[in-house]
Amino acid sequence: MIELYGFTPNLGLEDPSPFVLKVDTYLRMAKIEYRKISKLSNLKHAPKGKLPYIRDNDKIIADSQFIFDHLEDKFNRPLDGHLSAEQKAIAYLTTKSLDENLYFAIVYSRWQDEESWAKVKKAFFGKLPFPLNAIVPIIARKQVIRTLYGQGVSRHTKDEIISICQKTYQALTDLIGDKPFVFGDRPCSLDATLFGFLAEVILADLDNTFNESARNYPVLVKYCQRIYKQYYS
Repeated sequence: MIELYGFTPNLGLEDPSPFVLKVDTYLRMAKIEYRKISKLSNLKHAPKGKLPYIRDNDKIIADSQFIFDHLEDKFNRPLDGHLSAEQKAIAYLTTKSLDENLYFAIVYSRWQDEESWAKVKKAFFGKLPFPLNAIVPIIARKQVIRTLYGQGVSRHTKDEIISICQKTYQALTDLIGDKPFVFGDRPCSLDATLFGFLAEVILADLDNTFNESARNYPVLVKYCQRIYKQYYS
C-alpha cells in the first residue's frame, strides 16, 4: 500500500501544505488505496527535507511532481491518460506556475504578513510546551522570511503580491469556466493540484486579505466546494 507522509491536519484542512494536499487529492481522485501518515516529525525523515514524500513498498519518492509521475506510471495513467499532448502541456506549466508563484504568496500571507501571523503561530506552535512555544516560532519565522526574500516575493509590497495572486485567480477562472473539472467531465492531476492550492486560500480556516481576495472568485469557490464534497466529505 502507498504511504503518504505529510504534516498534521490544520487550519481546517486535511493538510496545511498545498503540496501534501494535492498528492492526497490525487490519490483520492485516482482511487488508489493509501495510508496517510500525519506527523510533524515526518519532516526530519524527509529525503529532501520537505514534505510530502511517499513510500511504495521499498521505494521512497519525494517531491509532489515526481510522486505524480510515479503514480501515473505505476497505475497506468489513472488521471492523465485521457489528456491530449496540448492538455498535458497546459497541466504541467500551470502546475509549475502554482508551485513557484502562488505558493510563495501563500507562505508570505501566513508567515510574514502581520495580519495572520498570530493565528498561524498559535495553530502551528500552540501545543508546544513553554518555552519552546515562544522560541521556536521566532526562529522558524525568521528562516521563512529569509527564504521569501531570497526567492523574491517579499521584495514586493503587499498590494503587489495580492495583485499577482489576483492575476492567477482570474487565469484559473478563465481556464475552468463552467466545466466540472479543468478539461471537462473527468479529473486530471491538474485538478488535484488546483484543489491543493485553492483550498489553502478558499477553504482554510484563516481570514485575511489574501484569502478574502481568492474568495471573490465564485468559479473558484464553487470548484473547491465541489471537489471537497466529492472527495473529502
